[in-house]
Amino acid sequence: MSEVQKPVYGGQAVVEGVMFGGKHHTVTAVRRKDSTIVYYHLPRESKPAVNRLKKVPFIRGIVALIQSSATGSKHLNFSTEQYEQENGEKQEEEKKETKESSKLSVWLGVAVIGVLSFLFGKLLFTLIPVFLAELTRPIFNGHMAQVLMESLFKLILLLVYIYVVSMTPLIKRVFQYHGAEHKVINCFESGKELTVANVQASSRLHYRCGSSFILFTVIVGMFVYLLVPTDPLWLRVVDRVLLIPVVLGIAFEVLQLTNKVRDTPVLRYLGYPGLWLQLLTTKAPSDDQVEVALASFTELLRMEKNTEKGLESDVIV
Repeated sequence: MSEVQKPVYGGQAVVEGVMFGGKHHTVTAVRRKDSTIVYYHLPRESKPAVNRLKKVPFIRGIVALIQSSATGSKHLNFSTEQYEQENGEKQEEEKKETKESSKLSVWLGVAVIGVLSFLFGKLLFTLIPVFLAELTRPIFNGHMAQVLMESLFKLILLLVYIYVVSMTPLIKRVFQYHGAEHKVINCFESGKELTVANVQASSRLHYRCGSSFILFTVIVGMFVYLLVPTDPLWLRVVDRVLLIPVVLGIAFEVLQLTNKVRDTPVLRYLGYPGLWLQLLTTKAPSDDQVEVALASFTELLRMEKNTEKGLESDVIV
């Protein structure tokens, strides 16, 4: 298969499994404690109005994020149910507490590597840096200085957040499945045979990752905020909230651009900041985890076999 014909798939790490999506189907594979792998299939609904919007630059990113959120939540529910069923031997009260805590842990993990939680957390990560930067105004009073301080605080919050959630065992496993998902996609896109050995030899970093997208919102936001005032504070807050869709739309286009030029000398470095962040949001997977990712992707390939032409290329992995 040539580079032009090669379809592009998107994926997402879930609890003890991986979701992959093509143009017509999405599939999640989850390994249970008895080593069996169970699947969840979900067909993509074709909506002409939505498809038209996904062709409009800067708007298509918002549409893709909303679709990813809707689809991802269904697959997340399935993987969470499988995870909870593994603890079925616990007493009823214990089971209820475990259910709530496991759901919380799941959402925290997806918050770092998934688009859904990014949408919910974007407002928080946008406004906290504003107030922190305001505290430095006696020292950094200029417009550009304030924007730079705000962006610096936003980056620090992002890195600290990722580091903190990655300390929990469950989230570490989510990051390992995230790495497995990237390895499978990289192996497939390189044209190699989809074996555990070939997948493990592939990179766990990918230019179209949601982690890169999150970082690009920080970088894009810095340049966009230079165009609007930082004083008074109330106007600054209003501007930041109103500009969230603008920043998301531009960041999505930047993500797509870095993916397109990843094989071009010099231009490939545009995507490096996002790849560096993935060193935190992905971990080296075990062979068992790679097997689950392969099972999910192979099942998707089977379902997409007759509809391979024209698969979507705007998904975030």
